[in-house]
Order: sequence, then structure tokens, then C-alpha cells
Amino acid sequence: MLGALVKSIFGSSNERYVKSLDKIVQQINAFEPALTAMSDEALAAQTVKFREALADGKTLDDVLPEAFATVREASRRVLGMRHFDVQMIGGIVLHRGEIAEMRTGEGKTLVATLATYLNALEGKGVHVVTVNDYLARRDADWMGQIHNFLGLTVGVIVPNLNEYQRREAYNADITYSTNNELGFDYLRDNMKQERSQMVQRPFNFAIVDEVDSILIDEARTPLIISGPTDDKSDLYIAVDAVVKRLAPADYETDEKTKSVVLTEDGVEKAERILEAEGLLVGSNLYDVENTQVVHHLDQALKAVVMFKRDTDYIVKDDKVVIIDEFTGRMMDGRRWSNGLHQAVEAKEGVKIEPENQTMASITFQNYFRMYPKLSGMTGTAATEAAEFYDIYKMNVVTIPTNVGVQRIDEEDEFYKNTTDKFQAIARLIREKNEIGQPVLVGTVSIEKSELLSDYLKKEGVQHSVLNARFHEMEAHIVAQAGRTGAVTIATNMAGRGTDIQLGGNIEFRIEGELAEMPEGPERDAAVERIKAEVAEEKRRVLEAGGLCVIGTERHESRRIDNQLRGRSGRQGDPGLSKFYLCLEDDLLRIFGPDTLFARMMNSNLEDGEAIGSKWLSKAIETAQKKVEARNYEMRKQVVEYDDVMNDQRKVIYEQRADIMDAETVDDVVVDMRHDTVNAMVGDACPPGSYPERWDVAGLKARALDVLGIEVPIEQWVEEDGIEPDLVEERIRELADAHMNEKMARDDPAIWRQVEKSVLLDRLDHFWKEHLATLDALRQVVFLRAYAQKTPINEYKTEAFGLFERMLETIREDVTRILSVSELRMPEPVDLPELPDFLTGHIDPLTGFDDSSDGDGSASQTVLFGSLAGSPPHPGAPGENPYADLAISRNAPCPCGSGNKYKHCHGALA
Repeated sequence: MLGALVKSIFGSSNERYVKSLDKIVQQINAFEPALTAMSDEALAAQTVKFREALADGKTLDDVLPEAFATVREASRRVLGMRHFDVQMIGGIVLHRGEIAEMRTGEGKTLVATLATYLNALEGKGVHVVTVNDYLARRDADWMGQIHNFLGLTVGVIVPNLNEYQRREAYNADITYSTNNELGFDYLRDNMKQERSQMVQRPFNFAIVDEVDSILIDEARTPLIISGPTDDKSDLYIAVDAVVKRLAPADYETDEKTKSVVLTEDGVEKAERILEAEGLLVGSNLYDVENTQVVHHLDQALKAVVMFKRDTDYIVKDDKVVIIDEFTGRMMDGRRWSNGLHQAVEAKEGVKIEPENQTMASITFQNYFRMYPKLSGMTGTAATEAAEFYDIYKMNVVTIPTNVGVQRIDEEDEFYKNTTDKFQAIARLIREKNEIGQPVLVGTVSIEKSELLSDYLKKEGVQHSVLNARFHEMEAHIVAQAGRTGAVTIATNMAGRGTDIQLGGNIEFRIEGELAEMPEGPERDAAVERIKAEVAEEKRRVLEAGGLCVIGTERHESRRIDNQLRGRSGRQGDPGLSKFYLCLEDDLLRIFGPDTLFARMMNSNLEDGEAIGSKWLSKAIETAQKKVEARNYEMRKQVVEYDDVMNDQRKVIYEQRADIMDAETVDDVVVDMRHDTVNAMVGDACPPGSYPERWDVAGLKARALDVLGIEVPIEQWVEEDGIEPDLVEERIRELADAHMNEKMARDDPAIWRQVEKSVLLDRLDHFWKEHLATLDALRQVVFLRAYAQKTPINEYKTEAFGLFERMLETIREDVTRILSVSELRMPEPVDLPELPDFLTGHIDPLTGFDDSSDGDGSASQTVLFGSLAGSPPHPGAPGENPYADLAISRNAPCPCGSGNKYKHCHGALA
């Protein structure tokens, strides 16, 4: 009561914080007259001025007002868009490492330019993270115009770039990319053999667009780089056939956790079938010999019973492609782990790819926490504010809208079943369509999208279906969803990040309708015609009530529902939103109070009849909160377990970096050898024991196996007062002498390279095995709870012990390889004859000829004969006999030297 009174007088803490930023906004506005009067050259020169000020000791906060004003003026000149004052507040929030919650249509993309420009002035690099490749490209091209005008460089990271292109993009002042590309590049960088091969710079500052989608929705599963293991396709197919012979009575399901467990009768039935098929050793499914079969059976059960086609995945081009449950988008390249993806492939009868072994992994939480400063923006973050602070230490700041919201949010309508609900939705859509009001319908799966599409066809309503099947077109379809009479069915938040403008999007219409028309008066006239048509359409849509948003059911997360609602009513436009629910919806069926809903609705409602109630809406919200809390706990658990691995990951990656940076690693190798000797002697000669109790034979055998030396341990044991310390010292001396003798026979530079290569190879090999061990440990450690032990504490203890043993194994293996192996130079071999003709050589790093050569030969085709033989015509000494040929400077030199042309005969040209 008292809190409500204080809030009504002084405002909420969020309102007070936003109000405190008004003073900075006033400072920004004070610079506007002077900047408006500047020429383009003078405005662009502001960047140099700011950098000089920072070099002289000023901070980013000192130059913020003038820098923000500079960006606003540049945006007005380049894009014709001037930042609102509330957008300035959003920019300040981003710069301070907080989350700016801004409603859809408030211009978050433009807001990001303020903080990116300011932080890029330091020259350390700024990353802008988006949810998909289209938005990364779009924002880099669109907002990059402002940064380029002001003298900053902009790069973009998308799939299928080579390493040279990635390095160039990361070295830009501002880099746009998706979260997946950033994470995978980090993992790949830490698998490289040389520092020069790495593409990323040290972390500095990142702004995450749609921060809730990336840092919460996608944070349930870690990024994993995997390598294939043995092919077990036949076993997957055989077990899949067994599972398909089981009846629903043979297993119990839990839809909340997507788990399936065989009943006692189901186990007996499965054992009989597996035994008949020759897949079982003995007659007991749970004998240790059948562990692999049990694993495959569990995964096949889950794939057949719990994973639905067109909901959890689609089959495209003979491949199973995962569907993101939150965005409805295809997740190309992502695969379920632990054999589940192979089980689904067997279920669908497509080609089964081999199981993968984890080579490197990281969660989004631990990846983004490596940035010294991290901020984000989204339309919906307040419901997850506690998680953002708990995991990332970021506060959520709600930014007021530039114009008041006029959208009407109607009460939910409840129906008995899906048929009644979809019929009611189709009727409403037809009514809105008849008056020209555009409609956006949000569904939770592809299956529901297509079901609703069938109902609309019966009603005779023209519509577009936007789901994961049509991912390539989603931005274009969503951009035009505000046109007169448009009906768009979208899977959840497909097309997120693209504004729905009433009357249509002018830029997309020009791009679509005038793509082939050349520049000139005719095109200018066509552009003006499109602008006039859009303005007229917008007027009609506004009269019809603006965009109508319909939700076909409530999502597990209130945030997703709010995102759908937020597509309507941008920038003060009118709008309408309404959700339709029924007893068969997943949320009500799995998480709702079943008996309460069933009693009330089944007994009191006629077929086709609807009920609306604030009480029911409140009950739904309670169910959503329960699910949100459960999902948060799941994500928190992922982080807790990955935190253990993250500490170890940092140690390994730092060691790799030190090895790559070092000129020589002989001191590391010597320390490893000495530690290995100490461990060997410690095992064979326990401290405080008598020499008669020492394992002399074992120590001698291990010294020969690991160090490659004969140790006269029997003679030493006969000495009076011999101690393990003295044995260690003597073996170390023998091992060092053996290695010095080996190294003296070869070039020291070659040995230095061999030592680095062996160190990195063994480090990577055993780290990969360690990750597989930790994966297995994580899957079984929860059983310790039955012994009244905390699984996460048990996991930490076990993981630490495994890590210590891994480091010991690496030391011993590196020592063995370098001590026992002989360094041999490869025998010269006759190279195979080259073909008569060779097409153009393109540099594998760049994908094209080096433009810095400046010879105009880039991308030319090289065509010449007798490459391995003598030159086409003799030339005098000091001349280039190939000067008349159009040879690319990056092509192999025709003389057969093996060097590039520009480093051989081309250097004389």
C-alpha cells in the first residue's frame, strides 16, 4: 500500500532512472545547431577529433553528448532519419551495458548506431549481434552508411566466408554478425595451430539485438563443434523398427520433459523383439553388455513418440532440419546430440549421418560473459529481468515510446476444442478482411499454420503462410503484412526484426517492382507513384483500425505473446490484439489445472460457444509463470554445469595461446618431462617406504616406455641410504641427456616446430576426450541424488579430478612422443605429372586474387600448356619468359619452382 503511494508520487525506479537521463539528452540537443551548420567533410572529421580527445585522456562519457549529436546529424543526412529524444535515452542505456526494452517500431536498429559509434572510437572493435543472417547483412548495409560517412569501417560475418574475409570483418571498427557465427568462430579459433590463423580480436563490447531471443531462448543448448564417429546406421534402423512395433500401453510419456519410459510389460515385450532380431546379448535388456542397445532404444522411443514432424523438425532435401521452438525458423547445421538426431533420421527413413563426438563447446551464457561490456535491446525483457541480472549482471531499462500506444488488447476467448477455435478465428479474419483491415496471425507450429490455412481457404480468404518452409521470404512477406486486406499467418515470431508498416513498406515495394528498371526520369516517376499508393493505403488501413494481431494459442512464455502483440500499434498507430485458446492447447493440456478447466468448460459450454473471463486469463498467466520458472531453472542448470567446464576451458585455451605465441616451448617440454619423472618415481617408490618395497621392475619398464632410456635402478637400490628424491634426480639427468643428444642430431628450428606441434596436438586430443567424459558424467551424476548428495557438487569434484588426470596424461604422452620417436625428414618423392591445361588458380584464403597486386589480373583464367616442362619460349637472363601470358600473380609459376608467380618470374615483370 505504502509502496503504491510512493510510486504514484515519485514514479517507479525505472521512471526515475529514465528521467535522470534527460539532462544528458539536453546536452546532446545543445550541439545540434552547430553540427547542422557543418559541411559533410567537417562532420565526418568529428571522428578524428573524438579519437584525439580520447588519446589525450578523455573518457567515452566525456565525448558522449557531442558524439551522439554527430551520429544523429549524420543519420539525418545519410538516411533521412533523425533520432528521437527517447532513442537517445536508449543509446545511453546501451552504452552503459544495460538492456533497453523498447516497443516494436520504436527504431531499435537506429538506436544501436549511437552506442556502436561511440564505443568504436576506441578502435578495439564493437560487435552487433543479430538473430539471423538476413538481419546481419541488412543492418550492416543500412546502418553501415552512417558509420562509413563518419569514417568508420563496417564488417559483416555470415556463413560461408573464408578465413581471410572473416579476419577482415573482425578487424573492422564495427562488426555485424549472428550469435552462432561469433560463438563458432571463437571455438574454431581455439582449435587453430597458429596465432596468425585466428580471426577474432580480443573481446571488447557487444550489443545484442533481440537480446531475449539470443541470451534466453537459445541459451538452453550450448554451441558444439563435433567430429564424426563410427557409423551405426544399421543399428538405428533396426532399433527404430523395434520401437514402431510397441503399443502406447508399453510406455509412459512426460510431455513436460519430453521423456519416454518403458513400462514393465513394455520392457518384456522389447526384450522379446530385440532377442528375436539378434540385437540382445542374453535375455536381460539391462545387462551391462546391452548398454549400447538400451541407449539406442531410449533415443528411438523419444524420436518416435515425442518428436513430431512439422513441429519439432521438418524433412528437407532428404535431411532432418530442427525447427526452433521459439522462432519457428529452420536451424540448418544444428543437430540433436547423443544419437537423438540419428534416431529421428531413422524414423523418417532419410540418410543417417554418423554420430558426432564433441571437439569443442560453449554455452551462449559463458561466451557473452567474456565481453568486458555487454548490452542488449528488445521489445520484451521485463518478464525475464531477474534472469538477465542473475546470469549476465545486466539491468533492464524500459524506454518510453515516442508516441503513446493506441492498440486495444482484447480479452482472451476460450473454446472447448481446436475445431471450434479455428472456425472462430477464420470467421474473424474474414470479417476483418472484408473491411480491408490487415491481419497477422501467430501460430506455434508449422502444423497449426497449415491447419489454419485450410480453414481460411474454406472461407475464401486470400492469405500468405510464413513458416520455416519459407524462411528465405519471411522479411519480404512480413514487411508487407500491413497492406490493405493482407492476411499473414506466421509461425511464432518469424520475420522478427522487420517492421510491419501500415500501407506497406516502400523500400521493399521499390526493390520488388522496380528492380529491372534503370535509373532515370521513368524510374523516379514510378517511385513517386509507389509512395503515393502506400500513403493512400495507409490512410485506408488506419480508417479500418490498423493492424489486427491474432494469437492462435498462448505460448509457454509471456514474452513471446507480448512480442506478437507488439507487432501492432507501432509509433502510435491504432491496432487490435486478441488470443484464442482451447482445452486442447499444449499449455492448458500440460500445465493448466486440468480438472478445473475440464469441469467448467466441458459441462457448461455448447459446441462452438466461447467464454471470456479475466479469471481464466489470470489462470493462464499463472501457468505461464510456472513454465517460465521451470525453463529458467533448466537454463541455470546448464550454466552451472558449463561453469565447471568453462574454468577448465579457459585454462586449456590460455595454454594453447601461450604455446602459439611462444618462439620456443622447450622450457614447457622440459617441465613436463621432469613432472612425468616425478610421477613415475612417486608411483613406484612411495615416500617413506624401504627400497625393498619399491616396484623396481615397473619403474624400469615405464622409463623405457615413456623416456626411451635404460635405467640402472637395481644398482641404485643397492646403495646405502638411497632416497626417492635422488632416484628422481638421476632419472631426470638421464632423460635430459638423452633428449639433448637427440636434438643435437637435427636442426634446432625443426625441433622447436615439432615440439609446438606435438604439444598442441596432444592438448587438443585429450581435451576432446575429456569433453566426451564430462558429457557422460553429466548424464549420470543426477543419480547421486538418491544417495542424498548434491549432483552439481559431485560433478564439480569428479570433473576436477578428471581434469587433473588429463593434465598428467598430456604431460606423459608429450614426453613419450618426443623421447621415443625419431625425427626423420620425408623422402623426396616424384611429383605426378600435371595435366596439359590448368584453369585459374584462386587463392584459397581470399577466394580471389590479391587486389593489392594492382596488376588487374584478378579473377582472370590462366590457360597455358606444358607447365612442368621448359618455358614456352626462351628468355635472356633477368627477363620474364612468361610476360606475354595472362598469368595471375597468385597462380603457380610455370617454371615449376612451386612458388607463386608473383614471388618468382612475375617479380621481374
